[in-house]
Amino acid sequence: MLPDGPFHTGELAAQALAGVASRGAGIRPFMPDQHRIFFGQLPWLFAGVLDEGGWPVATALAAAPGFVESPTPTMLSIATLPSKDDPAFEAFQPGSLIGLLGLELETRRRNRANGQIGTIAAHGFTVEIAQSFGNCAKYIQVRNRVQDSDEPAAAPVNLSGLDTEARALIAGADTLFIASAAALEAETGGVDISHRGGRPSFVRIDGDTLTIPDFAGNNYFNTFGNLLREPRAALLFVDFATGTLLQLQGEVEIVWQGPELAQLDGAERLWRFHVKRGWRRPGALRLRWSAPEFAPTTLQTGLWSVAA
Repeated sequence: MLPDGPFHTGELAAQALAGVASRGAGIRPFMPDQHRIFFGQLPWLFAGVLDEGGWPVATALAAAPGFVESPTPTMLSIATLPSKDDPAFEAFQPGSLIGLLGLELETRRRNRANGQIGTIAAHGFTVEIAQSFGNCAKYIQVRNRVQDSDEPAAAPVNLSGLDTEARALIAGADTLFIASAAALEAETGGVDISHRGGRPSFVRIDGDTLTIPDFAGNNYFNTFGNLLREPRAALLFVDFATGTLLQLQGEVEIVWQGPELAQLDGAERLWRFHVKRGWRRPGALRLRWSAPEFAPTTLQTGLWSVAA
C-alpha cells in the first residue's frame, strides 16, 4: 500500500498484471456535491456487505426517490433496510463494512461510495464514507421506469447451485453486479460493489461456473485487486421486467492471458465465478424497467455464441 495513494496492494498488483498504472485522482475521501445530489434522486441503491462467515453478499435497496440523503460530504443517510428474507439482512450492523453503487439507468450515470455502516435504526441506516468516486458510462444499458408492481414478493428459493430458472435469468442478462472485499487492508481496503455489462449471453454458463469477460474500464482494478487478495465474491442479477433478484456467492479465478481471450471481441481478461450457493427472490423489487437500449460500447463487444 502506498501511503500517498488510494489503492491497496491487491489493486496495485492487478494494475501491474494488466500493464497499466493509475494515480486514482478521482477517488476521494468525501463525496463531491454532484454525487450527493445524484444519490438523492435515485429510486434504488446497490450494496455489498460481508456475512458472518466473511463472504460478500450483493443486494439492491429501493424506495421512493429521496430515500438517500447526504447530510455531510462524508455521510449518507439511507431510509430503508433489506427485507428479513434478504441474505444480506443480518450483515447490516453498526461498524460493518459496506460498498454502495448508485446507478441511474436513464442517463447511464453511476457513482460509488464505500465505507462502513454508522448507525442502524428501525427503518434505515447511515454510512460513513471512506472512498467516493465516479465511473464511466461504458456498458450501461439505458432503461426507463415503467409502472411499479404492487404484487407481493414470493418466498425466496435457496440454491446450492444453478437451477433452470437461474440459468435462464443469467443467459438473458445484459447487466450484473459483483461485490468483493479486501477488508483486512483497513487503510484502503474494504467492501466494493461494481457493475458489469454486455450483450445478452455475455456470461457463459458451464454447469455451476460462470465465465465473464472483462472489458476496458477505468484502470482502477478495484474488483480484481480485491479478488487477488480474497477470491470469495458475490453476484447479483436483476430481472428488470419482473423484479426478481438472483443473489449468488462463489469463488473467482482470473484469466489474465491465453488463447481463450481471442474468442470474444473486446475481452481483455476473463474471470470465472464458481457458484457455491445462492438465493432467487421472485418479485423482490417493486421497480420495473423498459427493455434496454444498448450502450454503443456494449454493441462493440462479442458473444460466446458467436465465438463457439
